[in-house]
Amino acid sequence: MHLVQILLPRADNNGRSFPREDFDHVKEELASRFGGATAYLQSPAEGLWRKGAEFENDDIVIFEVMTQEIDLSDWQGRRAELERRFRQENLIIRYLSMGLV
Repeated sequence: MHLVQILLPRADNNGRSFPREDFDHVKEELASRFGGATAYLQSPAEGLWRKGAEFENDDIVIFEVMTQEIDLSDWQGRRAELERRFRQENLIIRYLSMGLV
């Protein structure tokens, strides 16, 4: 079993917040494809990273799905589509092997 996490920004690079419907659409797509999805939307996480000599930060939301298999080409296509929709140069989608208790 794998846990896949998608980190999406709450706002674009110009500071314009994305509407709730954009995140609801992602959640519905994931739930439809994987049989369920968890979205952490109410308390955004804060990301901080170095860009040159400066630091930048984002408020992010996290989506999670569990899946038996990882189809990397499907996830790469999904990442490219989300980068387009959320106007980002790069988005993080990561996966971890996991077991259920």
